[in-house]
Amino acid sequence: MSAVFLGVRHHSPACARLVERTVAELRPAQVLIEGPAEMNGRLDELLLGHEMPVAVFSHYRDGQRAATSWAPLCDYSPEWVALWAGRAAGAEVRFIDLPAWHPAFAERTNRYADAEARYAEATERLCRQFAVDSSDALWDRLFEVEPDGGLAERLDAYFALVRGDAEADAGDRARETYMAAWVRAAVEAAGDRPVLVVTGGFHQPALRALTGSGARDRADGDGWERGADGWPVVPAPPDDAMAGSFLVPYSFRKLDAFAGYQSGMPSPGYYQQVWEGGPEAAADGLLRAVVERLRARKYPVSTADLIAARSLAEGLTALRGHPSPARIDVLDGLAGALITDDLDQPLPWTGRGTLTAGAHPAVVEMVAACGGDRIGRLHPDTPAPPLVHDVAARLTALGLDGGPEATYRLDLTDAADLERSRVLHRLRVLGIPGLERTTGPTHGVDPVFTERWESRPALGREAALVEAGAYGATLAEAAAVALTGRTRGGAAEADGPAGALFDAVLCGMGGFSEQLLGELSSCVRELQISGPLGEILATALGLWRHDRVFGMARGPLLAAVIGGATERLLWLLEGARGSSGVDFPRLRAVVAVRDAVLHAPELLSVTREVATGVARRISEDPQAPVDLRGASFGLARSLGRVPGSPGASGDPAEAVRAVARTGSDALGDWLAGLFALARDEVTGVVGDGDGPGGGAESLIDVLDGLVGALSDDEFLSGLPALRQAFAFFPPRERERIAARLLERRGVRGSSRSLLRTTADPLLIARARALEESVSRLLARYELEATP
Repeated sequence: MSAVFLGVRHHSPACARLVERTVAELRPAQVLIEGPAEMNGRLDELLLGHEMPVAVFSHYRDGQRAATSWAPLCDYSPEWVALWAGRAAGAEVRFIDLPAWHPAFAERTNRYADAEARYAEATERLCRQFAVDSSDALWDRLFEVEPDGGLAERLDAYFALVRGDAEADAGDRARETYMAAWVRAAVEAAGDRPVLVVTGGFHQPALRALTGSGARDRADGDGWERGADGWPVVPAPPDDAMAGSFLVPYSFRKLDAFAGYQSGMPSPGYYQQVWEGGPEAAADGLLRAVVERLRARKYPVSTADLIAARSLAEGLTALRGHPSPARIDVLDGLAGALITDDLDQPLPWTGRGTLTAGAHPAVVEMVAACGGDRIGRLHPDTPAPPLVHDVAARLTALGLDGGPEATYRLDLTDAADLERSRVLHRLRVLGIPGLERTTGPTHGVDPVFTERWESRPALGREAALVEAGAYGATLAEAAAVALTGRTRGGAAEADGPAGALFDAVLCGMGGFSEQLLGELSSCVRELQISGPLGEILATALGLWRHDRVFGMARGPLLAAVIGGATERLLWLLEGARGSSGVDFPRLRAVVAVRDAVLHAPELLSVTREVATGVARRISEDPQAPVDLRGASFGLARSLGRVPGSPGASGDPAEAVRAVARTGSDALGDWLAGLFALARDEVTGVVGDGDGPGGGAESLIDVLDGLVGALSDDEFLSGLPALRQAFAFFPPRERERIAARLLERRGVRGSSRSLLRTTADPLLIARARALEESVSRLLARYELEATP
């Protein structure tokens, strides 16, 4: 006998019923299923008696690549029905797809996210032909609400049409040749009995072609080796890689297209009802669920509204020629009866994708009711990765298994509490729900020595623990690998390597600090943006200088990070070219360089003189950003005066006059950089005229004269940048500056009154400019008021 191919759509009740019927009628010797072949020796785990949905979670990690993926299954998944129905019929059941770690699945996190997007053109033509809005509505029209008679033939025709001559990519070609090897082996083993092959419909035409009578001679060279038992060998991961697969609980929310799922049917809660009771029962259930959800949220829904929704759904079913109500019939009926105001976006079931912000409340509840809230549960005998057992043992040993109402107050100066804190932080960085820190230190120099952790909803905790097992067998190892991953490549700039460093400290760096700091050192050498690099330097330097809790102060572990970051930052800053405005992360990076040169010179490969020379060159470079030139001037003053040009002589009054000649905007940006670095050095004791800021004339006096000489238009243009610059001064220093300005004008009064205006100063300045403009216009046309 030859193979019988069933091409299916993942998570389709109609396809699941077809599979069940076909197994019962065909009584095959072999049932081959699209699924991870590495699980063939563990299929009994899938049949332990779980509460669906569940998923096969697979992970892979080597020196170059890390990947995770899921193969989700629910009650009405055709693959799941093929598994238990085949077993019940006495057939040998096998998964026949490549392992999830294989490069054929590169960048794919969902095994069943087949090539539906690749045949979108064909489905769009069919949608136009059948006058429906989306591929999901088309599928319902053709398969879910139609009688079961002739379903297999309709599916064959549908998948042959939508794939057509579409060329599979390299990954799909590898998968299809591998699955074809399993089909040929099964046909040989079955003898005269049939073989049933259940795969995604996209693959079915290719598998038929690869295993047909004309293809067998060509198939001998497909490259897939057979084992001694006659079946294709399951590829093994490289020796230096870590890979594995485990069952995890899944949820309807993760299966829902409106929450971002990319494969198979949307609205899993609705189609669960279709599977259990048929389309009519599902339609009634959806009507009731939506009304109950809306009433629970105080949205007015009357009995008349419910009757109207039901009548509209029945009318749309008849009008569209559906033998049974389809999902869109019910949803459109509900929308027509319950939504009376205009909508500013299309109804979400007219397409695919996540529910967008601003959706109508009734629409939100319809989508939620369709999705359902079911969460799977694994049988207690399901094997779990070592991490699950290690976490349970650690929590019990440290008294952290207090239950859903537990609250923990930890003293970080106490060794036992510090260890508890480290365990909780390791769970946090792995994303394990259940406990959340509400208070505690937020950075390396935060003088907080206590933490408070409170219980939070723990939905998904079991699945999160299993998935975190991909990082390692113990909690410490898993946390280290997860943190190391945050310092690599693009993840470093997006996630914040400085945060990863401090998280590593909170988790306890002993035992894995060398690997993590090695990655951080590599990250430091590769980062192209000064802001994130400055955060790394500031965090590492703060811990090295001031840590009193975590054992990092003056230790050797951070030396390479501090030295490398300082050298790299000086190189990046000198190469910066310019844009207007103030780059605050870059200014904080310059501050970190200053602190490293002043307070940790023994860790650096660059001397104070070299750093000062770099700062001087940047401050004089007309192509450098204006704010960076001001910061570099301040850095040079902080590190020591350097003989040379007038700008390097350290006279801020002379330097600020030179910048002011280029415009009021540039003046504010330059001052922002200066004040970020050397506020104390350049202002001294404001008002005494003898501070280090300028000898007989203070910098504030110089600025007052420059600002006072601006025209109204120049002042209005430069005011935002000037306000931004003086925001670097704390309130008390601003009061002293205000007092000096009042004194210069011989005005008596409180300096606080000068700072506390009745409205935003920028608004006041603009209002004054507008009034003067109106006055000039009135005078021009001699329309001013008569005295």
